[in-house]
Amino acid sequence: NKNALQKLNKADEPAPVGNYNQKKEDEYNLLDKLTYQLQELAVSISKENVTEYEDKEESEESGGEEEETEEEEEEKQENESHQEAPSGRYIAVGDFTAQQVGDLTFKKGEVLLITEKNPDGWWMARNAQGNEGLTPRTYLEPYNEEGEESSEEGSEEDTEVGNETAEGAEVKQRKPSKSVLFYSLQQISTVATLTAMGAIPAGFRPSTLFQLLEEGNQFRASYFLQPELTPSQLAFRDLLWDAKTGAIRSRPSRVSLVLTLWSCKMIPLPGTSIQVLSRHVRLCLFDGNKVLSNIHTVRATWQPKKPKTWTFSPQVTGILPCLLDGDCFIRSNSSSPDLGILFELGISYIRNSTGERGELSCGWVFLKLFDASGIPVPAKTYELFLNGGTPYETGVEVDPSVSRRAHGSVFHQMMIMRRQPQLLVKLRSLNGRSRNMLSLLPETLIGSMCSTHLLIFYRQILGDVLLKDRMSIQVSSFIPAAFL
Repeated sequence: NKNALQKLNKADEPAPVGNYNQKKEDEYNLLDKLTYQLQELAVSISKENVTEYEDKEESEESGGEEEETEEEEEEKQENESHQEAPSGRYIAVGDFTAQQVGDLTFKKGEVLLITEKNPDGWWMARNAQGNEGLTPRTYLEPYNEEGEESSEEGSEEDTEVGNETAEGAEVKQRKPSKSVLFYSLQQISTVATLTAMGAIPAGFRPSTLFQLLEEGNQFRASYFLQPELTPSQLAFRDLLWDAKTGAIRSRPSRVSLVLTLWSCKMIPLPGTSIQVLSRHVRLCLFDGNKVLSNIHTVRATWQPKKPKTWTFSPQVTGILPCLLDGDCFIRSNSSSPDLGILFELGISYIRNSTGERGELSCGWVFLKLFDASGIPVPAKTYELFLNGGTPYETGVEVDPSVSRRAHGSVFHQMMIMRRQPQLLVKLRSLNGRSRNMLSLLPETLIGSMCSTHLLIFYRQILGDVLLKDRMSIQVSSFIPAAFL
């Protein structure tokens, strides 16, 4: 983080920043302080791990359990006092300048009265002059009624303990404050660090579907294309062969439709600390708890003049790769009433300072395919507003700075909705020819329409080789082994 901070300059900021050099120096000093405290914490933990088993019997005899209980109670009280001050008064730990109309400007050390705590992290506060406005909660800490002298004395005592420990004296270190531990844990997570640096928006998370793909082949299309054997191991469950026609029989499924990806709008831009390598959408069948199909990926394209808009090719022809095909077929035989399509927008990136590569989810949305009465949703164009976080998180926004001004007139709310990140898709019903063609595919599968003929041809060859011209049961018993 220090190296990344040194490389930054005023031109990298998306908006004008006053006293840039002073703020940069303050941040660097804060990182120095956190580094020193982390080193002390690491030394303390390592010593405790080494002497844990040696001192176990002695600590039990001297009432170690009681001390541990007291420490847990103190930590619990400290956490509760940090989460919410009894008086609702908080002290600013840094200078903050209003970024837009409605924000409250304050200085470091100023005491503010919190009147409303919004879940997006922007709290309504009132200063001593009676001015009200929104303030970021990361700049605030609970105010100690006894005064600021106690906090200053505590920081001096921390420094003294650190100096004595560095000199080799056997002094019991004070327990670090919750804020120190919080920032220490933040350093562990790459995504949390990038978020704190402003390199990625607050709603970005590690990609959930990408992690599932990395775990194994059970969420890849090849796994669902592989024929499934019957319990007798003498035939295939989902590959039916018609001996009279010499072709595969069709297998209808509960869901069989075509989905077209059109565009993604108002997707937040990452900062200059990371370089975006690709933009894409991953989709799969989902019932609210688990993934029920393979995970299909479609690559998006974008223009430098409109970096917040992603587009997809409605139809791939010629030499273009099927990864760019925005037309996808959806097949499923699941009987779940909550069956739907999970979309996860993602970017793959490389971090400029370290060269680290990764993939982030920059929003997700779930489209149910059946209503409460079990009737399929109509085939039409859907404008889906994205959620931040992961598919298992609720209430997280991709860009909280857009919706935190949602109160106001109806016109103002409409303008806010237009600025929300959204995905535009279209569900299409199948004609007779398309339905017959897709029925030759497995019961559960998602893929691009441009590769449909290839998949059908593959399964046709598979049927010719494995199921045609079986002379006896002894011959058929070798078929599974030969295939596997």
